[in-house]
Amino acid sequence: MAGSQERVLRRRIRSIQSTRKTTRAMELIAASRIVRAQQRIAGGRPYVERIDSLASDLVGAPGTGHHRLIEPPDPLRRVALVVITSDRGLCGAYNIQVLRMLERVLAQHRSEGHERMLVTIGRRGQSYLRFQGYDVEHAVLGITDRPTYLDARRVADMVVGPFVDGEVDQIELISTRFVSAGTQRVEHRVVVPVPGHLGPDQQDGEDAEGRVDYDAEPSEEEILDRLLPSLIEAQLFLALLDASASEHASRQRAMKAATDNADDLVTTLRRVMNRARQDTITTEIMDIVGGAEALRQVGNGHETEPREPRSAST
Repeated sequence: MAGSQERVLRRRIRSIQSTRKTTRAMELIAASRIVRAQQRIAGGRPYVERIDSLASDLVGAPGTGHHRLIEPPDPLRRVALVVITSDRGLCGAYNIQVLRMLERVLAQHRSEGHERMLVTIGRRGQSYLRFQGYDVEHAVLGITDRPTYLDARRVADMVVGPFVDGEVDQIELISTRFVSAGTQRVEHRVVVPVPGHLGPDQQDGEDAEGRVDYDAEPSEEEILDRLLPSLIEAQLFLALLDASASEHASRQRAMKAATDNADDLVTTLRRVMNRARQDTITTEIMDIVGGAEALRQVGNGHETEPREPRSAST
């Protein structure tokens, strides 16, 4: 019995060690991808900040204060909601946190009577929303691991076009912002109308000190028509990069925890196996000692007398 238990434990230990190799490899791969994702964020952020600054300066120019990409909708009837999750699992609570934020935002819009147009990036978000019975207007799959600017432009076309045509009044984004390898935050923000830009009447104070006046040709409004979609594409691209880095960081932490748990489990099972082996050895020693004692008693004349053979006749 103890020998069979030892064999079962040995098989479990080999299985866990094999799984540990996989989780350790995934941990190292995720760690290397975090570095590359951080480099891409560092390379893309200055472009987004510069184009955002240029848009802020042009928004304050005369004749551009009523641009549709800037003015808040009145009334707000339909919202395009872009959600960035991952295509693959095994990344800890990354997707759960995004989907919790999504549920809160959907509940808020439902209570205020707003219609919604859902655009998902990543297989996990699409699967969750369809399982919950929501209609997903567009689903973009297979880009979350290494997103490109063309991917961001494709997503922007899905929502900017309906906004320009008046089908939606506002574009919102739910994604994870990468702060550091140990800190990521789920954010919900309005992308269009572009927030954070002050109108000409609001820029009379100290906020207007850093503003640059441009001589626009042909006009500020026409430049905004081209510049603001580019700003939205750049913001989506930066959000995709942040989400990709956050996914890799979450996966690296999850795989490290799985590797550590495998080590602890192997240690525990080895102790149990050693105890089972010790029980087997103890049992065998007791059998040997018992046999030796029986032989010793036979040598001292305590063996019972042999029985007389029975007669075959009756």
